[in-house]
Amino acid sequence: MKLVVPMAAGGNGDIIARLIGKDLAQLLGQPVLVDNRPGAGGNIGADAVAKSPADGYTLVLGAVGTHAINASLYKRMPYDIRRDFTPISMMAAVPNVLVVPASLPVKSVQELIDYGKKRSGGLNFASSGAGSSIHLSGEMFKSMTGLQMTHVAYKGSAPALTDLLAGQVDLMFDNLPTSLPHIQSGKLRALAVTSTARSAALPDVPTMEQAGLKGFEAGSWFGILAPAKTPPAVVEALDRDIQASMARPETRQALLDRGFQPAIKGPRAFATYIDQEIAKWGAIVKASGATAD
Repeated sequence: MKLVVPMAAGGNGDIIARLIGKDLAQLLGQPVLVDNRPGAGGNIGADAVAKSPADGYTLVLGAVGTHAINASLYKRMPYDIRRDFTPISMMAAVPNVLVVPASLPVKSVQELIDYGKKRSGGLNFASSGAGSSIHLSGEMFKSMTGLQMTHVAYKGSAPALTDLLAGQVDLMFDNLPTSLPHIQSGKLRALAVTSTARSAALPDVPTMEQAGLKGFEAGSWFGILAPAKTPPAVVEALDRDIQASMARPETRQALLDRGFQPAIKGPRAFATYIDQEIAKWGAIVKASGATAD
């Protein structure tokens, strides 16, 4: 079995894919190959699976980018999210976290807003790339606060964090697992998480809504999908094994320790959730004016 991860090795998608892949190999009694195929915002890897045989042996790790944001971000998509895939299981959600360098003289979201309004030229915010949930979270913050903010796009979270740690940019809405080590070391200061509930990894950090921005909710998520027309019996069997993996205490704890939030949804609920996410992020992409070729 092959699990295609349309993201680079070492990232959040890769982490969860390898955890689940190891469990599935034991449950299925056969090897599960994790195949990283990044590029074009994840479209390259997702498209490869969309065009694979619908036999349950080639799956994709879908995320908010490949199976929600990209539908409205890209002018031309190589696949249709609804038509070309069969959702199997959603596994986990990943909140974004609003982080600033420890050197920035703010300790709350309101202090950041006040600081930005007083600062000549406003603020600049980093992202892992135009159109990512990280970028669009920043655009939501800009819109809801009325702050003057300049977007600085990087090719991935790693170089963005490097400049954030050095104080070259003022803030970033990063995926929590990536920033968590820097928060724990004190090099970054977490002001709020973008989920509707506080993160178990940062229980003392408020949500954006608790910090005063009502309705602010954003982040990433991960789930497994198969090519369209995969037999229902195969989908049900895979969903059962994936949920068994997520129920393992050691797997669940490994995800929590890294800042993931288990969020289990079966095939029908996952399909409904994807529809909701396409609509939600489509409105945000339109408001931001972000596009990609």
